[in-house]
Amino acid sequence: MASQPASSSRARLQGRVIGISVGAALGGFLFGFDSSVINGAVDSVQGAFSLSDAFTGFAVASALLGCAVGAWFAGGIANRHGRIRVMVISSILFLISALGSGLATGIWDLIGWRVLGGLAVGAASVIAPAYIAEVSPSAFRGRLGSLQQFAIVIGIFTALLSAQVLAMIAGGAAEELWWGLEAWRWMFIVEAAPALVYGLTALRLPESPRFLVGRGRDDEAAHILATYSGVEDVDAKIAQIRDSLGTDEKRSLSDLRGNRLGLKPIVWTGILLSVFQQFVGINVIFYYSTTLWRSVGFEESQAFTTSTITSVTNIVVTIIAIALVDHIGRRRLLLIGSLGMTASLGTMAVAFANASVDAEGAATLSGVWGPIALVAANAFVVSFGATWGPVVWVLLGEMFPNKIRATALAVAAAAQWLANWTITVSFPTLAGMGLQLPYALYTAMALLSFVFVYLRVEETKGRELEDMHDGSRPRREAATA
Repeated sequence: MASQPASSSRARLQGRVIGISVGAALGGFLFGFDSSVINGAVDSVQGAFSLSDAFTGFAVASALLGCAVGAWFAGGIANRHGRIRVMVISSILFLISALGSGLATGIWDLIGWRVLGGLAVGAASVIAPAYIAEVSPSAFRGRLGSLQQFAIVIGIFTALLSAQVLAMIAGGAAEELWWGLEAWRWMFIVEAAPALVYGLTALRLPESPRFLVGRGRDDEAAHILATYSGVEDVDAKIAQIRDSLGTDEKRSLSDLRGNRLGLKPIVWTGILLSVFQQFVGINVIFYYSTTLWRSVGFEESQAFTTSTITSVTNIVVTIIAIALVDHIGRRRLLLIGSLGMTASLGTMAVAFANASVDAEGAATLSGVWGPIALVAANAFVVSFGATWGPVVWVLLGEMFPNKIRATALAVAAAAQWLANWTITVSFPTLAGMGLQLPYALYTAMALLSFVFVYLRVEETKGRELEDMHDGSRPRREAATA
């Protein structure tokens, strides 16, 4: 009979920590929505403002520059004012950006609002994985950390679906819908609703116990550790956290300094994980998929449907990743994903190498190459979505020592957004030289990511956050992963 109350207590604990993790992951939903909403609007924006292909690439990627800046400063703000404060600020920026983008009167106006939204996305990309890792029990921290990616792909799907519905109602993304505004403008405006929900939810979340200990608020930290993380000996845990945080001096970028090109080895590992996650070209699928599939013969409605199918596939495989990450481990999943991405991207490069190009430069896949490219694109999404998509966020949230977590995660996330910007802004130009070129480059990056993970990434499954080190001591765990 004693086991029944114990089981019920564990269930309540899991329910509470899942609840606050889902609340934090709402930032990931907005991250995915804001990043993908441009997908359905990009052709209409190009036509409305008479943009060249190169400038269209810049306009699409403009928000990513804001993301890099938002990520860079989020760690410092989180260290000074707490994780919850960053979430609330992000929600306000999301709300303003959604309304401003939908009502933009010119391209520079639109770019400015998109950059503002990018600040929110960048901050959310830092704070959600850090917060979830800091409130989660180690036994299922990977699954909870994966909620960030799950929320991102749900946000991507919602953006694509809402864009498709709005375009269908109006008869096209460039057609007038309600109140004299075109459908593409409403694609931005609808983001205001989840932004408001995120802000209200964040206000109800408990603060991170690691942040509270750093501020000397031990009683509050003890309550949260016991209530949400299931810690029984909270005094010992708080002492361990305090020891891992080091001195009471203010956190800054100088904490990241080391003897490997000026940074600690673990910081470089986080940066390179972030860069490889983007250099395989995943966001080309989500930012340009509608335009991409139209360029190879699909009508607008078919291209929207294909993009939506790809997004649903990403959701399904992210669920698979959530189920596997605490069993198989982070490192092994990354290695499997790198091999899958290399094969699928290579197949896409070969398929587009066999495309025919008309006088205007538009590519067409004929015969079996169209279905092959479609299958390979979805195989790539499967390989990424079940591995590199969620696992990198899990690792970034947990791999850094307590003392530098928020700051190091901010630097790694900023690097990720800069890599994302590089891939996004370069794709239209590279695609103009032949779609096989960018996909060949992404194939090479996927192969290099396998080598990097094999040589440099440690397994973190089952380890307490207080046991994470800066990479300067000999690596043992990776060999046994």
